[in-house]
Amino acid sequence: MEVHDYLRILQARWKIVAVTTVVAVLAALGASLLTTPQYEAKTRLFVSTASGASVQEIYQGNLFSQQRVTSYTELLEGTTLAQRTLDKLGLDEMSAVDLAGKVTASSTPDTVLIDTAVTDESPERARDLANALSDEFVVMARELETPEDGGPPTARVVVEQYAATPSAPVTPKTTRNVALGLAVGVLLGIALAVLRDRLDNTIKDRNAVEELAGTGVVGVIPLEKARQEEPAIVFADANSGDAEAYREMRTNLQFLEVDNPPRAIVITSSLPGEGKTTTAVNLALVLAEAGHSVVLVEADLRRPRVTKYLGSLGDAGLSNVLAHTAALEDVLQPTRFDGMWVLAAGGLPPNPSELLGSAHAREVIEDLRSRFDYVIIDAPPLLPVTDAAILANIADGALLIARYGKTTREQFARAVGNLRAVNAPVLGTILALTPTKGRGTAYEYRYYYSSDKDGAAPAAAQTSTPATQRVGAPAPTAPAAQPAAQAQTTASAPVEGPARPQNGQHHVEPPATQAHPAPSNDAYHYRAAEQFPPAPQPASERYGSEPYQAPQAYSAAEPLSRPVVHAPRRPVNDSGSESGEER
Repeated sequence: MEVHDYLRILQARWKIVAVTTVVAVLAALGASLLTTPQYEAKTRLFVSTASGASVQEIYQGNLFSQQRVTSYTELLEGTTLAQRTLDKLGLDEMSAVDLAGKVTASSTPDTVLIDTAVTDESPERARDLANALSDEFVVMARELETPEDGGPPTARVVVEQYAATPSAPVTPKTTRNVALGLAVGVLLGIALAVLRDRLDNTIKDRNAVEELAGTGVVGVIPLEKARQEEPAIVFADANSGDAEAYREMRTNLQFLEVDNPPRAIVITSSLPGEGKTTTAVNLALVLAEAGHSVVLVEADLRRPRVTKYLGSLGDAGLSNVLAHTAALEDVLQPTRFDGMWVLAAGGLPPNPSELLGSAHAREVIEDLRSRFDYVIIDAPPLLPVTDAAILANIADGALLIARYGKTTREQFARAVGNLRAVNAPVLGTILALTPTKGRGTAYEYRYYYSSDKDGAAPAAAQTSTPATQRVGAPAPTAPAAQPAAQAQTTASAPVEGPARPQNGQHHVEPPATQAHPAPSNDAYHYRAAEQFPPAPQPASERYGSEPYQAPQAYSAAEPLSRPVVHAPRRPVNDSGSESGEER
């Protein structure tokens, strides 16, 4: 791993580092606050021997004193001296072993000085213990160094410095503990973040999706909190990051195969909860925004959600058509969006896979293909059931969705394998619900569109037709039937363009096309065929009669070579060239 890999991990998993650091700091602070303060009192002892007359005797005496210092250090930390000290002070609540554990003796190399420290909860008792311990050691050393015949001691110990009452505790050191907790927390957090990233097998980038699916990514949909409340995007006024992502996906779909683009597309995913229904609804809406006629088929006959998101009726639909209990014209429903229709799931059948795999299901898809420019099919997930694989084989192909941070690599690979097993083309993949942080496109779209909207607000206020009148206006009614002769005369009359405004007159633009309002439950009786607009041309004339061939996603053809144009050479003027004049 390189440095930028660690930076990426820290940016993606900074919460782990932050939480670990906070826990470590709080643990260090709590341990410091719960620890009983300990005070330390120190004394210093000096060890000497009898001085000789010569230099050699003095040197040998000095070496003897240094050797005695090492032995005296061990005696100071023993239980014998501790018991003598307790007997002198008359302390019964403390044992000799406890006092010996509180005593620390050390010496500086090549010196005859011994530093003695005693710690206790009480600063006064620590002072008294240290001083009494030093006095008793002076007596004890004299007893040990005095010969049995009563001669002078070979070495003596003197208390060079007595202990004073300590003013501040030596433990706990709160500042040091918090600093250590901070350092340990940061290092431990980074280690946990790297370990978590190494063990994480979910899909989080385009490269992983393209590697597993073998096709390109046609769209990256950012996570928008507004989609949780309103899954359908009103693209007429939408300038959010996900709206622009769907527009980008619409463009990519149109360029999968320029001459013969896919028109019957299945939207599916590996498991439920990965955003396939929301993606299918908004993909149909963004295609309708571009002026195409789109039908959204609710082919999830196990857990339908399209009619709930769009507010349409779901009592009759695809299952009734496949069971031959209703005609297709009777169950097609117009929506409140121009150019978009819905074929609901209908009643939930006990055998969805058999219905979707029947020959009649293929005929229904072909019938919808002849009526509409695009047929968007919301299919069930691939791993739990086989419905989506069956539909992808009937349609032109499938768009497979992977949810950021949830879909694992194994699940996505199995979903792709299910489609490959039935020879269903994988048109492309979609990485859905990606975090908005780190994606500059969402901010830029909001910024530019907000700026344009703010600048266009005063101009919109000066128009002659308010927006509220256009939105609330009733749907236009179909013209009455004309006699055959009158219709023939009208058809044969030449169509004239709009008259030019005369001097002093202003040209008035015709009103904008008004959207059809959503049908109410009381007025709608599954007679949508009477309102269904006829196709402007047969599908064979618009898209050709050749069957659809699954394109190789993002296959780049060889660039065409530009023709070489030979410009005529300018005649050289001999006189000009000889004279050196520049023309």
